[in-house]
Amino acid sequence: MTRTALYAGSFDPVTNGHLDVIRNACRFADRLVLAIGIHPGKAPLFTAEERADMLNEACTPIARETNTALDVITFDDLAVHAARRAGATLFIRGLRDGTDLDYEMQMAGMNEVMAPDVQTVFLPASPMVRPITATLVRQIAAMGGDISRFVPGAVAARLREKFARR
Repeated sequence: MTRTALYAGSFDPVTNGHLDVIRNACRFADRLVLAIGIHPGKAPLFTAEERADMLNEACTPIARETNTALDVITFDDLAVHAARRAGATLFIRGLRDGTDLDYEMQMAGMNEVMAPDVQTVFLPASPMVRPITATLVRQIAAMGGDISRFVPGAVAARLREKFARR
């Protein structure tokens, strides 16, 4: 039986914090589905296609190391619906601190009511990546700061290119 896990997020952009969660998720999932949430009310820096490209580029080697099948999808409805379409029985959620835990516990409770067949698994962030958020990375990059310690090299290059055009 294949154990499929779904890790949903905006991934705008993918950070080393995301990669930490993905690396750990690959240790116990046979198949990991990275689900890019598309929200009409939000204006992301990168298109869904750009985010999918960055995820595939950064995560394929990680998945290969553990022989984990990797899929990158988009969704514009509830994560529980995306999980069901993907055949996932696990939701992966990363935790940086207590604030994340409070929010994620509420989400896990709601998801459990809507999809009791999909279990939420919390993965604590490694100490070196705990302070990283995509929002802070975007802000630092927009102001010309060095984001090379927070994102994969290819993502840093895309951020520099994106903000050079502005």
